Amino acid sequence: MKTCRTKNEIYLPESAFPRVVVIGGGFAGVSLVKKLKNQPVQVVLLDRNNFHQFQPLLYQVATSGIEPDSIVFPLRKLFKGFGNVYFRMADVQRIVPESRKVLTDIGELAYDYLVIACGSNTNFFGLGDVQRHSVGMKSIQEALDVRSLILQHLEQAVITCDEAQRDALTNFVVVGGGAAGVETAGAIAEFRKYVLPKDYPELDAGMMSVHLIEAGDKLLQSMSGKASREAFACLDQIGVDIKLNTVVRSYDGLHIETDKGAVLKARTVIWTAGVTGNPPVGISAQNVTRQNRILVDEFCRMKGYADIYAIGDVAAMISGEFPFGHPMVAQAAIQQGRLAARNIVSDLQKKPLDAFVYKDKGALATIGKRKAVADLGKFRFSGFFAWMLWSSVHLISISGFRNKLLVGLNWTWSYFTYDKGNRLIIRRYDPAKPESGG
Repeated sequence: MKTCRTKNEIYLPESAFPRVVVIGGGFAGVSLVKKLKNQPVQVVLLDRNNFHQFQPLLYQVATSGIEPDSIVFPLRKLFKGFGNVYFRMADVQRIVPESRKVLTDIGELAYDYLVIACGSNTNFFGLGDVQRHSVGMKSIQEALDVRSLILQHLEQAVITCDEAQRDALTNFVVVGGGAAGVETAGAIAEFRKYVLPKDYPELDAGMMSVHLIEAGDKLLQSMSGKASREAFACLDQIGVDIKLNTVVRSYDGLHIETDKGAVLKARTVIWTAGVTGNPPVGISAQNVTRQNRILVDEFCRMKGYADIYAIGDVAAMISGEFPFGHPMVAQAAIQQGRLAARNIVSDLQKKPLDAFVYKDKGALATIGKRKAVADLGKFRFSGFFAWMLWSSVHLISISGFRNKLLVGLNWTWSYFTYDKGNRLIIRRYDPAKPESGG
């Protein structure tokens, strides 16, 4: 039997259990929902997409390394057999803490507990022109946009007679020297080395340039100095032009201006320079940090509320060890999701809540084929073994046996043939008109 508590509420099966509404099907939300399986609660997951995406491999979709559907997994299938879990595809418009409601584009939903796991957005640091003309890489849609943009510009470079235009079309700039930027720049450089001569023999491979711009004084700021130096050396070896201590000031679709006064011409700019929280409307400004993250207590509850939790990238648990909140990475989101689930059950049982203690399991980043860097506790290493570890960890973490198999086969094929098999322009993309990407 289906019922709703108010006239405008989304229909759901009748339940005598308290309702836990979860906003967001990313790492944090999925982790929490799995932990609440068969618990005495009704769980309702809301997300604007009907799939979970494995964000660490978006750059491989963007550079034609793997198929897009191999790193996404249907949320309904993910929770198949979860008798107390329901999914609704909806765009959350506002939360109303005073009346314990979530307002969406398909109706409203009352809750007993609310879990905000909305993740993060690309941070363009107020640079409107950069936001208009470059492309981020926080979703599978954006990764496909990057892929289309790279291939479109190479196709245009083949047919143009204007040398200056060809130069701009074959200049590729990645802004941001974190893991996403390093991995993307490395993958594009390998595309130039192994794919360009085969697919575009009309173009001189030496004409295509890859630039990586980082505002800080080193790459991979969150990793060790050894990892940073190794990443720099590996990228330099495969021909990536690295610009440290350089801040992008503007980009008009052709000219990139930096604080050094330099002007670089490029038609493709991929922005991975930072992220900002993505809280829903309805949260008071006093509960949001400058990074647009929701302030939470040690139990992952939004400060001032016993029935609202925030987890993952959107949450900021401020402490002496983490003055700006925990790192916005998958492992922190997963751990917070599990803890919040336990605390909701404990609260229902009138038991004490557990405080969150982040367990850093290390960091990995790959720099092209057979090369990676790893920080695992006191151990720092790089090279082929680090790459094998990176590959294994990511393969295990992907949802679904079919997806693991597809990614594994793609990696094996690429390893032995130095080829990328997904060089398709499914839809044309114009960064000046983002809606063109679909």
